[in-house]
Amino acid sequence: MTDTTPFDTRFDDDSLMSEPDPTGRFGEFGGRFVPETLVPACQQLEAGFREAWSDPEFRDELDTILRDYAGRPSMLTECFRLSEELGVRIFMKREDLNHTGSHKINNVLGQALLAKRMGKQRLVAETGAGQHGVATATAAALMGLDCKVYMGAVDVERQALNVFRMRLLGAEVEAVHSGSKTLKDAVNEAMRDWVATVDGSHYCLGSVMGPHPYPWMVRQFHRVIGDEAREQCRAATGGDPDVVVACVGGGSNAIGIFTGFVDTDARLVGVEPAGGAAVRHGVPGVVHGMRSYLMQDEYGQVEEALSISAGLDYPGVGPEHSWLSSIGRAEYPNVTDDEVVEAFQLLSRTEGIIPALESAHAIAWLSREAHTIQGQTVVVNLSGRGDKDVAQMMDVLGDRGEA
Repeated sequence: MTDTTPFDTRFDDDSLMSEPDPTGRFGEFGGRFVPETLVPACQQLEAGFREAWSDPEFRDELDTILRDYAGRPSMLTECFRLSEELGVRIFMKREDLNHTGSHKINNVLGQALLAKRMGKQRLVAETGAGQHGVATATAAALMGLDCKVYMGAVDVERQALNVFRMRLLGAEVEAVHSGSKTLKDAVNEAMRDWVATVDGSHYCLGSVMGPHPYPWMVRQFHRVIGDEAREQCRAATGGDPDVVVACVGGGSNAIGIFTGFVDTDARLVGVEPAGGAAVRHGVPGVVHGMRSYLMQDEYGQVEEALSISAGLDYPGVGPEHSWLSSIGRAEYPNVTDDEVVEAFQLLSRTEGIIPALESAHAIAWLSREAHTIQGQTVVVNLSGRGDKDVAQMMDVLGDRGEA
């Protein structure tokens, strides 16, 4: 049976983003669709997370690591030149300045600390762009845990720098050659590993997806982004922003910043890639242990997602995003790869900030829609830095004769 013992979230239980129902669902989305062999592991993880999250010593230790190791709080930077160019007052929540270069470190440090508390000796993870893999390898090194990261063979090639970083940090990286050889297939292999080694391994899932309690647990580890951003924005402007924008693949950075503003009047915008627009073009289905919007063909087979960004190359989306869309609280437009390339260049040129291709999706939407929100205040979650994407962009711009 699922443990539904209440716990202290340190947040308002009446929030739109409080706890999912006892079956782990947000409305009709979420749940726990796993083989019987994994049910006890999910129940053990849920019980372990509840106990840890309500323990002040665990929360204080995590806060200390986030401050002294990851570099929190991350800055909120006002972008004067980009604001002038687009006619919108723009702030960037600088998750790119975290240790390892992305928001991923928040969740991974929380999960690694939890795994160690639960007596696990090994972390298993999947990664697309490599940011979650690097963060997991980093946390494993910090806490003395073994680490294995699964990565699609296509992503291994286009994110070679991050593969090297993971191996340098002591992790084993296994290229996955099945299916489309991207993130979806890496998740499959990581789950298979977890099933076979569950007694000693913790599956360090990288986004707000998967079976309960992962979507809820990962959101809680990332809500620090939104809590900081809300306070920083109020200090800088005297109020809440009109619009909050973030990119969405699985949707972890977006759900993190949305938590800070979901109970305000701010418009919440999660930007998907046109080739992986699960909310806009998908239908409810089950994948990787959860029910959510999923890109499927007429026979119910999962369609491949196609994106210039390895981190957004995923045919589904976290179930809480599906729920937020279904109740009309958040909107999920999509942008094309060409718009993303232009946004990547725009932020680099105007602000001296090279964004991750994932984050450039949020900039692309802002650039396209700026004429409709003139004079408004916008907070963009800059989920990661673009160092990992520079070689790929050299090829893209070279083919266009622009490099």
